[in-house]
Amino acid sequence: MGFSKSPFFSISILLLTVSAFLIIPISASDIYDLVYKDCAKQTFTDSNGFQDTLTSLFNSFSTQSSTTHFYKASSGAGQTAVSGLYQCRSDLAFADCNSCVSRVPQMATSLCGDAVAAQIQLAGCSIQYSLAGYPQVSGTQMQYKVCGSSEASFQEKRDKAFSQLEAGFAGGSDFYATTFESVYVMGQCEGDLSGGDCGECVKEALQQAEEACGRAVSGQMYLFRCYISYKYYPNGVSGDDSSGSGQDTGKTVAIVIGGAFALFFVVSSLLFIRSLLGKRDDF
Repeated sequence: MGFSKSPFFSISILLLTVSAFLIIPISASDIYDLVYKDCAKQTFTDSNGFQDTLTSLFNSFSTQSSTTHFYKASSGAGQTAVSGLYQCRSDLAFADCNSCVSRVPQMATSLCGDAVAAQIQLAGCSIQYSLAGYPQVSGTQMQYKVCGSSEASFQEKRDKAFSQLEAGFAGGSDFYATTFESVYVMGQCEGDLSGGDCGECVKEALQQAEEACGRAVSGQMYLFRCYISYKYYPNGVSGDDSSGSGQDTGKTVAIVIGGAFALFFVVSSLLFIRSLLGKRDDF
């Protein structure tokens, strides 16, 4: 027995096929992209001892990143003692976090060599380390910034999106992402910052963005202990945007899928009524 060729059957297959494509996992851009590096000019004289200590620290990072997005540790003793940390974006799956963190050590060796302190920031994670006693910088010191092209009518939307992001950190979270009228904005603080210090750091980053980027439709501000990123999407925030948080992406996909099934229900009902009226006319 063959399948029915009715319009109802054809439209049902079409809509179910569309819905199936909509629930395919959303792709993300490369979380391994290098954002910036900051290497100390001072290098360690005992290269072998330093590298051994650093390798031990990196191994602990690789192990921990399978179960947590932030970890701080020390390795070695005496003149070769090294302390450091890694941090992943809080919306990354642990498998992605581990994969990202595991790539950084080789990059650090290649980019910074025997520098006694370094910070390597990728799109999805970062690692920083320093020799014991190495001077620390202010948590709000600017590390890296980039601004996109400008648009005259954008500033008001950006300011409101920034206000929402700042308010999002008032609850003590170290990661927050939101959208306002097609402006996607996110921020994250170092995992051991207190809620108050995190909020102040994010506030400083937002002020830096306002001053440095003006009416730019996108920007990234990386301070030493926090960062913010924003981007304007004239056609709406894309579900497959790499900088979209999991929760925002999930909402977008849920709305689209819900709309598809709502359309399926309406069309099905209309075809069913039409079918009944057609049978009625046959009598």
